[in-house]
Amino acid sequence: MLAMNKNYRISEFAQRIGRSVSTVRRWEAEGKLTSKRYPSGQRYFDESDVRQLMRGGVEKRLTVVYCRVSSTGQKDELASQITAMELYCRGAGIAVDEWIQEVSSGMNFKRKKFTALLEKIMRGEIARLIIAHKDRLMRFGFGLFEQIAQENGCQLEVVNQESLSPQQEMVEDLTSIVHTFSCRLHGIRKYQNQIKDDFPEYPLNQPESCE
Repeated sequence: MLAMNKNYRISEFAQRIGRSVSTVRRWEAEGKLTSKRYPSGQRYFDESDVRQLMRGGVEKRLTVVYCRVSSTGQKDELASQITAMELYCRGAGIAVDEWIQEVSSGMNFKRKKFTALLEKIMRGEIARLIIAHKDRLMRFGFGLFEQIAQENGCQLEVVNQESLSPQQEMVEDLTSIVHTFSCRLHGIRKYQNQIKDDFPEYPLNQPESCE
């Protein structure tokens, strides 16, 4: 579960960052932390405070390369993607701390490694994320991910190697989208027919033809 914009009481905040309540109070007294206040005067902290402490507390923020394909049948393409990224990083003199490989659809936002990656970014642990192409990270919503990365001090580097973005995979993703909407349309028509059978005295407005 991703922690987005949550407010914490001092005890919850201490637990969130893995410190004692007395330590949090000491940091506040020293000016390392500044609590916020509800109208009632009660103190609270939020995720921006968590990120501030995490960035200050992490000795070395990571450079990560993320590589992905959609299916196990694309293992050769995954290997090629990794090799190409290794050559790119070596040529650019980039020292990579962590390589992430994942086999899952780019339309699946619940990918285990993708979710863990996003959580690390939001904790301020990653300084630089490198991907071969935008759709290697995600098929849709790249702009939102980029904004989250920027707000958490993570540089997002897209190499833009079109050859590492398989056309067949894109076709499969688009086919999946069409199939999903087709099933929904079929369900709507089935539901309309059922209503028409149950209530023949109430005519339904039929959707206009696309022709």
